[in-house]
Amino acid sequence: MNNPNQTCKSFSNDYEKELEKMSPFEIKNQLIEMAKEDAKKSTHTFLNAGRGNPNWIATYPRKAFFLLGEWALQECLRVANDQVGIAGIPSKQNIADRFKQFVSSHKDCQGAKLLEETFEYLIQKGIDPNELALEWAEGVIGDQYPTPDRILRYTEILIQDYLSQEMRGCKENNIDKFDLFACEGGTAGMCYAFDSLQQNKLLQKGDCIALMTPIFTPYIEIPKLERFNFDVIEISANKVNQEGFHTWQYTDEEIDKLRDKRVKLLCLVNPSNPPSYTLSHHTIDRIVEIVKTDNPNLMIITDDVYGTFVKDFHSLMYELPENTLCVYSFSKYFGATGWRLAVIATHKNNIFDRMIKELPHTDKQALSKRYGSLSLTPEKLRFIDRLVADSRLVALNHTAGLSTPQQIQMSLFAAFALLDKQNAYKSKMQSMITSRLEALWKTTGFTLIPDELRAGYYSEIDIMVWAHKLYGEDFCNYLKTHYEPIDFVIRLAKETAIVLLNGDGFDGPLWSVRASLANLDEQSYLQIGTAIRKILDEYYTIYLSQK
Repeated sequence: MNNPNQTCKSFSNDYEKELEKMSPFEIKNQLIEMAKEDAKKSTHTFLNAGRGNPNWIATYPRKAFFLLGEWALQECLRVANDQVGIAGIPSKQNIADRFKQFVSSHKDCQGAKLLEETFEYLIQKGIDPNELALEWAEGVIGDQYPTPDRILRYTEILIQDYLSQEMRGCKENNIDKFDLFACEGGTAGMCYAFDSLQQNKLLQKGDCIALMTPIFTPYIEIPKLERFNFDVIEISANKVNQEGFHTWQYTDEEIDKLRDKRVKLLCLVNPSNPPSYTLSHHTIDRIVEIVKTDNPNLMIITDDVYGTFVKDFHSLMYELPENTLCVYSFSKYFGATGWRLAVIATHKNNIFDRMIKELPHTDKQALSKRYGSLSLTPEKLRFIDRLVADSRLVALNHTAGLSTPQQIQMSLFAAFALLDKQNAYKSKMQSMITSRLEALWKTTGFTLIPDELRAGYYSEIDIMVWAHKLYGEDFCNYLKTHYEPIDFVIRLAKETAIVLLNGDGFDGPLWSVRASLANLDEQSYLQIGTAIRKILDEYYTIYLSQK
């Protein structure tokens, strides 16, 4: 072990206080440099569990995508085949028959089965086979602007069914009640949602909004921007059990803050990031009761990217469909962060449209002018279509929309999950994440409490809870007095070549750290758990030496 007196004060408290003002994702870059430097000078292995980028990919939907591209290119070459590398665009006539023949001739390819079953799945809904095959051919080739610009017609059907399967738990719901806007990842969905809510006068600068914390940092940082400057109320997951352990759930008193009609918007990530717990049924029921009795105009943005890592996950989009805008990303579950695939979902009968109709006359006039280039009756333009237009500053609405190859890959991801009747992929994902989580906690010596509401994609560990349980209150007071909370992740990087993020950057407990369970193999998490405990014990050694 390094001499703790030499390593623990690598930076001044003043420097660390300044560092804590930054986003944890920006701090991460500095921690990576520290960790890499330590790895060069020692026998430590550089381990980055800071960002939640998966170290897996879903293969079958990708094999289907590339096989579909091969077929679509053949369709283009049928029309024209210039010797300098120029082909035509797909022809609709009898294209479905040619698609079936192609798939049949590639039965040995794993992607062919998914293409065949997805095609049949959609045809059984009464879709014209040639229309479907043409959308796929042009979509994967990318020879046309996205049409409709909001989302391709048959992509929308697949994603609607997928969301109904994955987001509503065991509850029966009509699956065709939501309109979708395909966008460039969940982060784009967040940006578009905040922008259009303000552009359409549903939120004004300085309005009161609520955040269910801890939460993904952009939901904290965006409202602080000068353009919005929202009055933010935090609803904290501060509930603890009898042993003093975090449950990462919400007390009734916290949820009841939503009864205040000044609160116009509620933002949540469900399951949460970084604690990675889904809302309890009690909390969902209480939010529903509050909306129905006290705050009927409460708008909700729910970011449900981690829902597929929880058994029978249930989204607020199916409990309060008219109040809720859902952002769902395919990036984590399918190992596709580089694809930038997500959708925004709004119910066909939603309060966003109703509240726009109820705006003062002067506001409606201004909005009619804003969207006047899109329609002869711009006042009738739905909120979901305003989102699309706003994503391209209205003037470029005619070129809006997620690229068609991206949409085709997204639809194949959705189809893969829909057709996996044995839930083989989901079971593997959930068990893999659980094994990594257990490995992380095993070598810390801390106790991991069983909880069916835990997704486990991340783990947030409150170091102060374990400092108190292991070494007592006087030691905790010593830590708080002599060190900044960020000192823990700095020491992890500088002494063990391990990168974790500071949990307080997500408005979590000050001395918490966030580890992603997606990045590394199980053995690496055993090392990370050991390092976490090593750093805590070094603080205690210093405490004893100075006592």
